[in-house]
This record gives sequence, C-alpha cells and structure tokens, in this order.
Amino acid sequence: MTTAPDRAIIISTGRCGSTLLSDLLHTDQGTLSVQEFFMTAALLAPDDEEVSGADYWALLSCAKPDLAALFRIGMPPKEVHYPSGGRWGADLTRLPWILAITLSKLTADPDRLFDALAERVPAFPRQRVSRHHQAFLDLLTTLGGRRRWVERSGGSSYVAPYLLRSFPGAKVVHLTRNWEETARSMSRHPSFQLIQLRVESLGRYGLDPFRVTPETAVPAALERYLPERLTADALRERGRDVRRYLGLCAFMTAQAEQAIGDARPEHLLTMRYEDLVEAPVAELTRLGRFLELDDPDGWAAQVAGRVGVPVRA
Repeated sequence: MTTAPDRAIIISTGRCGSTLLSDLLHTDQGTLSVQEFFMTAALLAPDDEEVSGADYWALLSCAKPDLAALFRIGMPPKEVHYPSGGRWGADLTRLPWILAITLSKLTADPDRLFDALAERVPAFPRQRVSRHHQAFLDLLTTLGGRRRWVERSGGSSYVAPYLLRSFPGAKVVHLTRNWEETARSMSRHPSFQLIQLRVESLGRYGLDPFRVTPETAVPAALERYLPERLTADALRERGRDVRRYLGLCAFMTAQAEQAIGDARPEHLLTMRYEDLVEAPVAELTRLGRFLELDDPDGWAAQVAGRVGVPVRA
C-alpha cells in the first residue's frame, strides 16, 4: 500500500516572499513545491457538492477569465512560466489555468505532464471538491517521485478559512510582511490589481465583474472592468492608489488570522519576511525542520544565499 505524502500549505497575502520560499523548496529532492493552485482551485468550484473526476478535470483544464484578460491586454503575471513553443503558445487566452504556473513550474515539458494527468484525473471517484484537490496533489507528488507537497498561492489568505477547514491535518506556514511594503508591491502587480478590484467590487456592489452571466445587471461603474472590456490603462490606473492595497492587506490578514484562530491547526509555523531577509539561514532552518526535510540544516545553508535584500521603489 502506498503511503500518502505529507501535506503543507503556505498561507500569505502575497507579495511577501512566498514565491521565494516555493522556489527554494523546489530544490529539495523530497518536496513537490506546488505554486498557484489553491487560490484558483478554491474559487472555481464550491465544496458543498460531490463531482465526478471528469467534471473535476474540466475545472482544472479550463481557461481562467482573469488570467485570459491579462493575456489579452498584454499584462501577464511574471509568474507565468508556460513555454512559448507549447501547445497553447499561439493563443494564451485559451491556456488551461493549471498549465500557466502550477504545472509549468514543475517541469520543462508541462504539456506532457498535463496529458498524463488527463489520463488519470477523470477516473477519480465522485467526491467533494476538496477531496479531489487532495487526491490531485497527492497524484502529482507520486508522479514526481516526491514524499511531500507544499502548496503556495499568492493571496491565499483570502481563502484561508476554506483551506484550513478542508485540510485539517496539513502543516500550515503563515508568512507575513510589513503592510506598507506589501501594498506597494501589490499595487504594481497586475494579478493583485485584479484581486483588489474583485474584492472591492464584491464589497461595494455584491458583484464580481469576472463572475457575471449574460442576465446579470452590471452597475455602470463596473462595466469598464468586465473581462472583455478591461484595458491595460484601466488596470494601471487602479494601481496608482496604494491605499486600495493597504485595505486589501488588512482584509486578507484578518481572514487568515481569524481562520487560524478558529481552526487552531496542530502544526503551525509563523514566519516574517523581514526575519527571513535578516537571518535567512536561521529562518530557513526553522522552516526545513518544521516540514521535516531530510537535511533541513544542510538545505537551509545551501539555499540561503538566494535570499536577497528587497529593492524598494
């Protein structure tokens, strides 16, 4: 009988060093460092009903409206690693979201991995979506010959209540950063410009401009932000007011702290980006020991030099 892999989740507001941690963990031979999976997966489908494996794969292999809009206006996130010569390279607006970052960060041939998953995932039994997520990441870990998966999504604080409720046995790393620096970085990043727009729209109008149907009555103020109407100038304009992103930081932090307080995860490690920059060997050693890497001290010493001092614009 195959032993289930260890599971861990990094929760953060985003723009606070979580991508760096993921990239460093990718160098550990026993760890599958999964990037940008849960934030999208949790928002694409509710977890209050059971779905088949085929329906679940359809969710993973569809294009994501907000990412497609960013491709259309020429502002793709720098985290996208899908190769230009790939199957969808000629029209990235149709790129399955699971390929844009998640699979492309794991292998130089993400299309091949996508095809391997397309053969297996539809055979998953009918079950709740969160169970599908776990089975999918466990399968990825097995295919990669790893012993654990560690998932990291920018902005995962937004879905922290869902994550901690759905994965009660997972190790949880809560990464934080000074709000002012985080907000400034968010204001320059297209994905977070969209996240802030969507959160603000939900709070103000009860409507997400990226989740409307033809029958939805859209307020005039939101029409310019609909996926087919969004422009690069409109998005950049929203990035000029850093106060919007300070508010987003406050909201996401409250989400994560409340979720952690409610769930009281058995395995919890809190990290600060500032401490990571100040003492990378010590902080990475803490992380490695928490995740139970085979050689946490050696791993930390090997990768600590990649932790650089942030450039403040």
